[in-house]
Amino acid sequence: MAALLDDLAAETAALVELVEGLDDGGWDTPTPAEGWSVRDQIGHLAFFDDAALQAVRDPAAFQVAADAALRGESDPLSEHLRRARQLAGHGVLAWWRGARSALADAVATLDPRHRVPWYGPSMSVRTLVTARLMETWAHGQDVADALGVLRAPTARLRHVAHLGNATRSFSFAVRGMPVPDEEVRVELEGPAGERWSWGPEDAADRVQGSALEFCLVVTQRRNIADTALEVRGPLARQWMTIAQAYAGPPGPGRPPSGTSSPPRLRRGD
Repeated sequence: MAALLDDLAAETAALVELVEGLDDGGWDTPTPAEGWSVRDQIGHLAFFDDAALQAVRDPAAFQVAADAALRGESDPLSEHLRRARQLAGHGVLAWWRGARSALADAVATLDPRHRVPWYGPSMSVRTLVTARLMETWAHGQDVADALGVLRAPTARLRHVAHLGNATRSFSFAVRGMPVPDEEVRVELEGPAGERWSWGPEDAADRVQGSALEFCLVVTQRRNIADTALEVRGPLARQWMTIAQAYAGPPGPGRPPSGTSSPPRLRRGD
């Protein structure tokens, strides 16, 4: 857990470094998520870090709020946009840094297997922290794309790739599709040439290639058509078109490059 929190802190610091020197115009830079600025991306992280903190500290109160959101009686997405847009850029950054620090402190001494509620199925504390790292990396990608920054991939991608694999069944279920019984073998090359793998070695369906590209696909930051991933088998191909490593309703994904502008993100993206 300590190592995971260290990686979360490192991913946080990398995104802070991207935005802390921005002026007001920089904070208003549009990102690939249609209608969202850099300010909105950081506000999204701050809002859901606050939500995660409530899930840890007061799970009953969080469950009430989450159930209302899932029934459509409230809209966390609209609320986070409203709050972020009332603040100057440095205010949004302060909000996020405070929320992230409080969450890290709250989970540091917990049993990693302890379950907490979320939007949909509950999850372990370890998975909650991994999900916050994934969200930071994914929204950080939107910020980097908006600012024209090419980020160097790190070994922290393994957390994102792991979550992408762990949510394969969820990607089908959240769309009301039958969850396949068959397995998929995933073999990825990390930034330093590491070999990461999931699934049985003899699986007929396979995904192979760059860990970075796999992570971009499962977080819906790139269309599979814009990668060099090798995808074999009908199940693997279907999964890669709907893969969704984050909670919430089905995400619309990103179109292939050269097509119309990306669709708007939904709650939980």
